Amino acid sequence: MGKPDVSARANWLAPLSIVIGSLVTLVPFKMSFPILPPFGLMMLLAWRLHRPDLLKPWAPVLLGLADDLVSGQPLGSGMLFWTVSCILIDVLDNRIVWRDFFQDWLLAGGAIGFCLIGGRLVAAPLTAHVDTVLLVQVLISIALFPVLSRLVARLDGKGRAR
Repeated sequence: MGKPDVSARANWLAPLSIVIGSLVTLVPFKMSFPILPPFGLMMLLAWRLHRPDLLKPWAPVLLGLADDLVSGQPLGSGMLFWTVSCILIDVLDNRIVWRDFFQDWLLAGGAIGFCLIGGRLVAAPLTAHVDTVLLVQVLISIALFPVLSRLVARLDGKGRAR
């Protein structure tokens, strides 16, 4: 009786938290090379793996567009790579009978690596020497995914991550 409906709250909280994660790129950081993880993508993957029924199939397209607009990536790259990642996770989710957190972490790590490497191939010429920095960014992003997964579980109102 007096409890708020956490599933209705998650319907608007998930896209909002993903867009806020994308807006983290606007915070000024002084670094000699860019290793800031793609927080918007990581929030999308955390929500998708935590609550697969929450986001509509077309949501990665719009959320990728919002990320492209604030991150400075070529328009459409986030839309494409985020959507392909979610489709691949959907396909693998149908094939896997059950999964635990380490499998979620592996799926998210593959999706993060795919999106960052794909974004590098689209945004930078092949002769650019950014591969070492990209590898560091991928590793930092994969290492931070459990923190964002825990944040998503907390925002969802459930005490633990799946």
